[in-house]
Amino acid sequence: MNIVEITKRERRPEWLKVKLHTGEKFTHVKHTVDHYKLHTICQSGSCPNMGECWSAGTATFMILGNICTRACKFCAVQTGKPTEYDIEEPKRVAEAIKLMGVKHAVITSVNRDELADKGASIWHETVVEIKKLNPNTTIETLIPETRNDWDALTLMISAGQDIVSHNLETVKELYRIIQPQSNYALSLEQLRRIRAFGKKTKSGIMVGLGETQEQVLSLMDDLIAVGCQILTIGQYLQPSKDHYPVKEFVHPDIFAMYKKAGLEKGFEYVESGPLVRSSYHAEKHL
Repeated sequence: MNIVEITKRERRPEWLKVKLHTGEKFTHVKHTVDHYKLHTICQSGSCPNMGECWSAGTATFMILGNICTRACKFCAVQTGKPTEYDIEEPKRVAEAIKLMGVKHAVITSVNRDELADKGASIWHETVVEIKKLNPNTTIETLIPETRNDWDALTLMISAGQDIVSHNLETVKELYRIIQPQSNYALSLEQLRRIRAFGKKTKSGIMVGLGETQEQVLSLMDDLIAVGCQILTIGQYLQPSKDHYPVKEFVHPDIFAMYKKAGLEKGFEYVESGPLVRSSYHAEKHL
């Protein structure tokens, strides 16, 4: 089956061991993030590629704070009642991107379900400010589900970004377990509307949560049906003992099979591998 079953004593296989990256560029990115009092999903989400990306001078900025209103079983971001958002944050993000010389910026956020517009106004302003200070920088926004608030969605995606991403995260059959506050059908509808708006559309999932290969292939069909053009697939890694356990370490050969299947089904680009995350090699997705 090319799948490594997990036991209590199981260690990560060789293909999941990450090289430690440090150096001048890594330090520069960290200093910039700290100086401008910004959040990154690299840190909050415990991304295994943080060292590699930061050493290359890139980072994925997370706006609207670092406390999420949802409690997804896979996510390392803190859950709770968010504080008031910072209206100066869009300008600081834009300034940090200029200082770092970022050519392709990726912006994401926590869920802010308590806000009337789900944070859409800050989303819009952030993209506007980035483009104002960095006219040659391309922008990808990885947005949360707006719970069928389509006006909020339109505001989020109408500021001129180049790619709009919204992650399904897992197969339909595991939604109620992995992210019970989200809705598979609504996420697909959101992606359909993003594509209908004329944006290049992207989604991402994790594997190793107990899904079957048939369910992953079916999810691909669902994404193609709503016009999704780019897909990322990566291995789920348990952030802590309190999060959903890893059910299996999927072999690189299976990731290669998923990439081949996705391209055959009609995706323009598929990034599939054990250490792949939504924004990994995002600059290539344009």
